[in-house]
Amino acid sequence: MFSFQHPSAKELEHDFLWRTTRDLPERGRIGIFNRSYYEEVLVVRVHEAILQNQKLPPKLITKKIWDQRLEDIRNYEQYLDRNGTKVIKIFLNVSKEEQKQRFIDRIDEQDKNWKFNSGDIKERAHWDSYMKAYEEMIRKTSTKNSPWYVIPADNKSYARIAVVSAIIKALDEMNLTFPTLSADESAKLQEMKNLLMNEK
Repeated sequence: MFSFQHPSAKELEHDFLWRTTRDLPERGRIGIFNRSYYEEVLVVRVHEAILQNQKLPPKLITKKIWDQRLEDIRNYEQYLDRNGTKVIKIFLNVSKEEQKQRFIDRIDEQDKNWKFNSGDIKERAHWDSYMKAYEEMIRKTSTKNSPWYVIPADNKSYARIAVVSAIIKALDEMNLTFPTLSADESAKLQEMKNLLMNEK
């Protein structure tokens, strides 16, 4: 599990896909990203001043940058798929009213106070801009091999079931099997079992 925060000074020295690439799981393993390179077409798009800190050559910062980044992401995920990494993307779609209630609960319920971040309230003021960015992001990066699962998330129980179902579906489509042993390895297992059974 990797949670990505604001890019560090070192991360800003690299392209926007670099920091998540470092944390990709090895083949045969599962990795979970809480946030990812998609922040670069969401938060950065809503707050374009962030681009100035990314040390990009000024000629690259044009109106085309968002379409270019979405294309880069689509191509990157295609590259990952061709190299044996399955990308499963889940968007938990919480309504504006439900988000408001969850924030109020975090303030009212002492055991939830730790979850509250005043920055979330500031970001809420940009709701419409975020929704527009999400819609375009999902439309332009959902592909056959790397689809988006948009999960209605006002009801947490339903959302959890839907997320697990999406993951199971993706795992089933991979036709995964346990590694098989050679005849010699199987014989060795039986030999080891006999040793264990005959311990004194």
